[in-house]
Amino acid sequence: CLAYVDLNPVRAKMAKTPEESDHTSIKKRVETAKEGKQPKSLMRFSGNPRKYMPKGLPFEFKYYLELVDLTGRCIREDKRGFITDAQPILARLNIQPDNWLKLTTQFTKVFKG
Repeated sequence: CLAYVDLNPVRAKMAKTPEESDHTSIKKRVETAKEGKQPKSLMRFSGNPRKYMPKGLPFEFKYYLELVDLTGRCIREDKRGFITDAQPILARLNIQPDNWLKLTTQFTKVFKG
């Protein structure tokens, strides 16, 4: 459901890419990820499911971005828009390596709750 909502502006041809779409969680998440943070107003990604799962979405942020990007590239006859940018989303975002490393390896320090 989250990916569906984040792709609505792309499908309606109101935005070329998910990270450019107004009023979506993916845009807010990308903006804060560039600072090595996660938005406090949104449920965090807590990584892969495991026995003692912390509160959050059981998914890694990187894989969610790729899911949205790949799904948005699918051309559907019943929708006006799709992602045409040749670069994959992680290349387009150009998040600094230090910030990306912080988001992907320091869950317990950064995302306490």
